[in-house]
Amino acid sequence: MKIFLRTLLYLALIVWLGAEIFFPITAAITFGTLMPDVSAAGAIVGQLIRILHGMGLVSGAIALALLAMAPAFRIYKPRTVLAPMILLVVMIAFTAYSQFGIIPAMERDRIAAGGTIEIGEPSNPVTADFNRLHRRSEFVEEAVLVLGLATVALVARAESEKS
Repeated sequence: MKIFLRTLLYLALIVWLGAEIFFPITAAITFGTLMPDVSAAGAIVGQLIRILHGMGLVSGAIALALLAMAPAFRIYKPRTVLAPMILLVVMIAFTAYSQFGIIPAMERDRIAAGGTIEIGEPSNPVTADFNRLHRRSEFVEEAVLVLGLATVALVARAESEKS
């Protein structure tokens, strides 16, 4: 049972962090391939980020539950799972903020701009707001990735201090 629960924990972390690592590559390829049609590329990347967030929220909840159960199954000592659990809660909160706060606001800006954000119009207030939100979403995704890597390191440390 211990091996099964640890495997599920690692899998949840791998799925989330793997998606976080490969998302920028996918977005870059999408924009590079569809460059003449920025609207189509943006729509595809928008759908992909929603999928990424869904994967993150589910994987984060699973990892959090498994870490909470780990001391009861004598997989990890109780004190060693506290820090990774806190980081997971912050990661989930950031992901939820991006999914339910930033992304809908960017969509409202896109609709207000007539369906397409023109990159070359930074003086337009709607475009400026969209760009501000886009930078914020990039920061949030980067923070989730860094916190995820720290979580992996803390789980590895907990592994070395197993009960």
